[in-house]
Amino acid sequence: MKNSSECLPEIFGSYVFNEETMKERLSEASFNAWKKCTTDGTPLNLDTANEIAQAMKLWAMEKGATHYTHWFQPMTDVTAEKHDSFIHPIGGGSIDMEFSGKELIKGEPDASSFPSGGLRATFEARGYTAWDPTSFAFVKDNSLYIPTIFLSYSGQALDKKTPLLRSMEAVSKQSIRILRLFGDTETKKVTAQCGPEQEYFLVDKELYKQREDLCMTGRTLFGNKPPRGQELEDHYFGQIKPRVAAYMEDLDNELWKLGVPSKTKHNEVAPSQHEMAPVFSDANTACDSNQLVMDMMKKVADRHGFVCLLHEKPYAGVNGSGKHDNWSLGTDTGKNLLKPGSTPSQNAQFLLFLAAFVKGVDEYQETLRCTVASAGNDHRLGAQEAPPAIISIFLGDELEAVVESIIKGTHYKDGAKKSLRIGVDVLPTISQDTTDRNRTSPMAFTGNKFEFRMLGSSQSISGPNIALNTIMAEELREFADKLEKSKNFGKDLDTLIKKTFTEHQRIIFNGNGYDESWVAEAEKRGLANLISTADALPHYASKKSVDLYVKNGVYTKQEMTARANIHAEVYDARIAIEARTMLDMARREIMPAVSSYAGDLSVRIANLKAAGCVTAYETDTSKEVAVLTDTIMKDTQKLSKDMEKVPADPWKAMKFYHDTVIPDMAKVRESADALELLVDKKYWPFPVYADLLFSE
Repeated sequence: MKNSSECLPEIFGSYVFNEETMKERLSEASFNAWKKCTTDGTPLNLDTANEIAQAMKLWAMEKGATHYTHWFQPMTDVTAEKHDSFIHPIGGGSIDMEFSGKELIKGEPDASSFPSGGLRATFEARGYTAWDPTSFAFVKDNSLYIPTIFLSYSGQALDKKTPLLRSMEAVSKQSIRILRLFGDTETKKVTAQCGPEQEYFLVDKELYKQREDLCMTGRTLFGNKPPRGQELEDHYFGQIKPRVAAYMEDLDNELWKLGVPSKTKHNEVAPSQHEMAPVFSDANTACDSNQLVMDMMKKVADRHGFVCLLHEKPYAGVNGSGKHDNWSLGTDTGKNLLKPGSTPSQNAQFLLFLAAFVKGVDEYQETLRCTVASAGNDHRLGAQEAPPAIISIFLGDELEAVVESIIKGTHYKDGAKKSLRIGVDVLPTISQDTTDRNRTSPMAFTGNKFEFRMLGSSQSISGPNIALNTIMAEELREFADKLEKSKNFGKDLDTLIKKTFTEHQRIIFNGNGYDESWVAEAEKRGLANLISTADALPHYASKKSVDLYVKNGVYTKQEMTARANIHAEVYDARIAIEARTMLDMARREIMPAVSSYAGDLSVRIANLKAAGCVTAYETDTSKEVAVLTDTIMKDTQKLSKDMEKVPADPWKAMKFYHDTVIPDMAKVRESADALELLVDKKYWPFPVYADLLFSE
């Protein structure tokens, strides 16, 4: 009998209609046509599509599938799917199992009920899903899942995959222009690559059900820090508890079946917090896979009596959860364009791509900040557990020294002095991991990639990767436009790199992002400090951002405006749900429980006095409870009244929620949390942090 490690190669991708499976089940002509479609964008004819659909159907049925679904990513942080069975009546009460090329290629879900930001009216219901042949179909829950894009009747992107594919095409096109200047005639395609690390919390399912706030909002709206939190620093990378280990093993197996290369698993910093990290892949596959990861984390948790919390800050006072997006560019010839080389031409090429990235992050820092702005992430960014809201780049000591020597025109020291004339003299090999990691940096260079550390744990990684791809495409376009006209490439290249690093050096910061002095320093440098979503989102559809995306063919102006509106509406909705949940819990659970406790305490005081006993504890506690009960009642009344004043306009509402409702909620919580410390545990209406965080 094979052990699990021996079975892994057989398990991995076994529920994926991948390239190997396609090669086995398709004719050579159809397989080659599919390959050409994925590499060159050549359309598939109907005969080929029918053959692929037939092979896909038979394979899926062997895996137990009875239905198929076009699986797409609307403008939410989750996926959508409508399932149709393969059955086709053939008369006489009998059926056949059919699936055509037409059904594979195109679907027509109702587009009116998804977020559109004004792109679609309710009565304009028609939308289209179209097969993405570059992303493999798979079987899950007895259905064949077909990754698709999602468009409106008029062709506007209503999803997150379409603009991602557009951005990947844009950065590939501009990267190849640069590579040609360096004599690379072999590369035909450059692919944006990423590997998103996923943090999450596990909580016992029965305890979760007793917390309305967790059920409704994904985070606790009330609660004090437990006596023990993460102070001992013993949970991070600590021994995994048996129940959690069983969950992680089950999760790995499910992900491996679906071709998700789950690589790393460990305990994170906070109690009951954990992390999973995959192997690098192309950005399109990585985005699809991360959606599957979040879905599977929740489903597998349920089997093990857990609930998986993906909110950025489920518990106040302990670390929240993020998602580190490791981003790079790779050629179809196997080269990483962000890996420093050891020859003059490779060094110059690397430094030009590095200069483009530095310039892009500096020029479009507000755009990048918008991609990670959400109500949940506002609790996490800058909270001594995640990067600050100020965008900066960490290069490490060695690479920063190289950049400084370029700017100053001085010698770079690496054993011996070497004159740094880009592309002429040999720049020493810049090895990986020559410096410590900087966990406070929003954008850290880690040897051959950049780690964008600001993403929230619950969000789709599409938005940040679309931005990175588009920004890089824009800067490479500008560089190519200049260098293609050059009559002295080496000299002009040297000048361009030096000029770029000089003008955008302000974005490079290797220090402690948590230090208060960095805020003042960043302001002095002219860097944006968009602390909250309400501060950041107005920049989303700014002229600079719109021009960036429109120029590179990633979004239309209308699509940008729509997405900005959706982000504002989602923020408003989440805060509104939290506020209503808080009012419900305060009025229907906390205050009645406190009143009951106060009543029993009064009876006890009367009985003790009648017996001639001392009542200092009971009397003092009763007074404190009475004062706090009166305070929480007044605070809930104010919150309730302010909720009635929320403006109808989503942008005005966003500011009102941030400036008025959230402070109201903080006041309600302050009184409630103080009461939690006074009220007898048996009266408190729901599990406290000590129960939730140590329930594994």
